[in-house]
Amino acid sequence: MLSLQWPWLLTLLPLPFLVYFFAPKKEHAVSEVYAPSLMMLADSKPNQSQRPSVLRIVLAAMAWCLLVIAASRPVFVGEPKSVSNSDRNMMLAVDISQSMLEEDMTFRNRQINRLQAVKAVLTGFIERRQGDRLGLILFGERAYIQTPLTFDLNTLQQLLDEAVVGLAGKRTAIGDGIGLAVKRLQDLPESNRVLILLTDGQNTAGEVDPLQASKLAAQAGVKVYTVGIGADEMVVQGFFGPRRVNPSRDLDEVTLTTIAQETGGQYYRARNPQELEEIYDILDTLEEIEVEEQVIRPEKSLFHYPLALSLGLAGLLYLIGLGVFQPLTKLGRKISEENTHA
Repeated sequence: MLSLQWPWLLTLLPLPFLVYFFAPKKEHAVSEVYAPSLMMLADSKPNQSQRPSVLRIVLAAMAWCLLVIAASRPVFVGEPKSVSNSDRNMMLAVDISQSMLEEDMTFRNRQINRLQAVKAVLTGFIERRQGDRLGLILFGERAYIQTPLTFDLNTLQQLLDEAVVGLAGKRTAIGDGIGLAVKRLQDLPESNRVLILLTDGQNTAGEVDPLQASKLAAQAGVKVYTVGIGADEMVVQGFFGPRRVNPSRDLDEVTLTTIAQETGGQYYRARNPQELEEIYDILDTLEEIEVEEQVIRPEKSLFHYPLALSLGLAGLLYLIGLGVFQPLTKLGRKISEENTHA
């Protein structure tokens, strides 16, 4: 449906005609020393003004009408659409230390490392976060913001896919990852502040102790969900044949559980991608919030179309005034006369 944002501007349409007919005429003073030649007197009078052609009047009127229509801001209003609003802010803190290269995960009948499993399962979780603002923190020996809080989930997914092990060092700074997330979330006015921290080890680096960081998170109202990644056992080939080992022997479940409990979150254990996906499904349920439904009608501005046409007509009038088209007019008259005589 077409609509005008400022329809009252249409009252300006008759303005040029009102000025033309009702404005006082300007009197041209005649110089006393004016001495026209006989040839000039034969052609025209000194004060005689040439009236514009009908074509130029029509073009000028069209240009003015289009300009006024453009100024009234025409828009195309689409059909009503329902939009859900959410005030939830969620940070994802992903461990990219050296231990995340451990290939103890099986996904679609293929052996993959822990970071690949996190990326594969997080894809669906991120897609379901429409209406939320998500941010991404990557941590190893150092923690840094890969993506600030944003509604642009496609960019966040792309930057997660590009994350590589060892980019932030070989060791693990869990406390720094939590502290950085708290710093990003604490000043926001919204009530829902959530951090999901995924790691496969224990704190071996960084300036902030994980338990101290969890207290800061609790004070800031940041709820931390911790996820321990890694299989309980795997078969490796040794000198005396295959043997079973625990690849998650360095996982500090006690600290991760304490962090979650102090902040009102929960600790989860993901031994394989299937369990990791189940954890995300649980988080969808735990972090459900009231959603406000709003109805909007999308609008598309159309003012540039009549504006472009108005400028085009104004340019055409200028060219006509310069006499650019006079040769074409004379040629047309000549052809017409020849056809008439023929």
